[in-house]
Amino acid sequence: MKNKVVVITGALGALGTVVVESALARGAKVAGIDHAPSQMPATADRLELGGVDLSDPLQAKKAVDAAALHFGRLDALINIAGGFTFEAVAEGDSKSWQRMYALNVLTALNTSRAALAHLAASSAGRIVNIGALGALQAGAGMGAYAASKAGVHRLTEALAAEWKGKVTVNAVLPSTIDTEANRASMPKADFSKWVRPQELAEVILFLASDAASAVTGALLPVAGRV
Repeated sequence: MKNKVVVITGALGALGTVVVESALARGAKVAGIDHAPSQMPATADRLELGGVDLSDPLQAKKAVDAAALHFGRLDALINIAGGFTFEAVAEGDSKSWQRMYALNVLTALNTSRAALAHLAASSAGRIVNIGALGALQAGAGMGAYAASKAGVHRLTEALAAEWKGKVTVNAVLPSTIDTEANRASMPKADFSKWVRPQELAEVILFLASDAASAVTGALLPVAGRV
């Protein structure tokens, strides 16, 4: 990843911060985009763009173009921005389905569209999306979330087919990620079986690297120790 220019969405979240630091440790230059505000000054190796609503295509394009302008090019896009909700289908609110679609599908779609031309100009353009193992077979309370992540899976496959030979597009499908928020919401769970953010970051950065040049259209399960 040395000297690669990587855009990471959801960069200020639990997984995003780990992926950002891991990419920087490998010598990458990183542009982090997040809905949360950021006051970090730009440097030669790092740019943070806060207050961006990636469900809005115009805001997504403005942020991606700013990253390309700052670094002079883009080599990889890692779409981590997203959200989660847990509610039964019958008792739930249709707004939850709309929100999950916006947070999980539209953020990845809009940012990918904004980045594709930049990535195609790279000798090794990469997109890595975050799907979900739970979207392969939704359990109770997981309808809205699983449906949106299934949309991310299909988006990944379609983009991989449409941009084959120009940009590789893959997705990781984690099970439960070991974050403070997940521990708080499931205090009786066995945390040792969950996927650690650093473990997931390793897989994500592999797919964003030169070593994964022959991999595209893959939906890669990262199931932890379940």
